[in-house]
Amino acid sequence: MTDLTPITALGGSAPAAHQFGPLRISENPDVALVSLALRRGATQPAPMGLELPGPGQWVAGNGVAAFWTGPGQWMIEAEGRATEDFAAALAVEASGCSITEQTDAWTVFEIVSGNGGAPIRALMEKLVNLDAGAFGPGSATRTGLHHMSAYVIRRADDRLAIIGMRSMAVALWHALDETAERLKGELQ
Repeated sequence: MTDLTPITALGGSAPAAHQFGPLRISENPDVALVSLALRRGATQPAPMGLELPGPGQWVAGNGVAAFWTGPGQWMIEAEGRATEDFAAALAVEASGCSITEQTDAWTVFEIVSGNGGAPIRALMEKLVNLDAGAFGPGSATRTGLHHMSAYVIRRADDRLAIIGMRSMAVALWHALDETAERLKGELQ
């Protein structure tokens, strides 16, 4: 009999985390991700009481968060619910919408600064082609990051999330790790 052992996107039995001066980058395997798309004629729902955001925005509340991914489309996040059937719970809240489980397709990396927003902005300036100063809390977009495509979410002034394809998790981690290591001396 084969014993199945769950692993994280980076292949560990526990999430990876590294500290670079004031920046901490960690793998977050506990976030459930579900895409929500309006069907023709459907009314935009407010799943779990959350008003869905417009283009370039991210909102959180009532134990869930959402970011806009296209006209009539959002990605819904639920911290701590990755092992549940969160898609089924969301379907109850969003009748008339197309709901698709996405948790196993993506990996979430959380970046937290122990020194305010400046280290986050410095890291963003090296990682992505976005105006880090204009990309404030509540901003979200999909952009290129090295040779990959990723969602970038500014959760707070001192918090950034990078969501990339699970199949590219190791390459994405390497890009984050390498960039933060180069910046470490400047971030003190």
